[in-house]
Amino acid sequence: MQLHGIDFTSAPTRRKGITIASGVLDGETYRLQSLQSLHDYASFIAWLKRPGPWLGAFDFPFSFPRELIETLGWPTRWPESIRHVATLSRAEMRAAFQAFCHARPAGGKFAHRATDLPAGSSSPMKWVNPPVAYMLHAGAPLLLDAGVTVYTLHQGDPERIALEGYPGLVARSITRASYKSDERAKQTPARRAARESIVAALEQGAHRWGVRLDAGGLRAELIEDPSADLLDAVLCAVLAAWAWQRREARFGLPDFDPLEGWIAGA
Repeated sequence: MQLHGIDFTSAPTRRKGITIASGVLDGETYRLQSLQSLHDYASFIAWLKRPGPWLGAFDFPFSFPRELIETLGWPTRWPESIRHVATLSRAEMRAAFQAFCHARPAGGKFAHRATDLPAGSSSPMKWVNPPVAYMLHAGAPLLLDAGVTVYTLHQGDPERIALEGYPGLVARSITRASYKSDERAKQTPARRAARESIVAALEQGAHRWGVRLDAGGLRAELIEDPSADLLDAVLCAVLAAWAWQRREARFGLPDFDPLEGWIAGA
């Protein structure tokens, strides 16, 4: 079984693409086989449509909170909800979210999914810092159109399975130190040291999920990439490996709202 971790961006370019870590599980060890960067959506769509079997953990939210969806009167089944989102421009989606926030008290402007608290993830409706709403807007319709199985949310090809991942969930279990930046001035030795400590912990399985990493000849790339796109993809791949170990038990996921979804490992 090929196990992938996908570090997604809502605006892929030659400088910053959609990064994919691929490998296999050998006992308790995830053996990293390749790292690649896709620089446009056409390449990513082609990658999604590659024959299985494979399982991937994708670093973008798969759904908005039920509270938000019901308040806005959007469809309450995942496929229909995502198809509706795909009809909206970013500006239209942002305007709807701003109106939702303006009607709520200070300190509780954003709605959250049940998984966001245990995962420590941002509300999927945030359009700034980080703009995860735009990532969902760009990514979730591609999963639906590619016909993959989005576990419990949509039954597609059973040989191509998508789970939601979140690299920060694993990284913060190892260190609270900042380990990445896209700004050259912030690409410091301290952040490099934090990446090295994360890689070392992964190699030892010294984290809550216990999967060991064998990065082979790709180890140095994970440490030397200051944006940590490569490392974030590997962190998602570790969650994919953990979920695959538990494939006979709902991939290790609890019972959850089939509209909202759940982050693997949370």
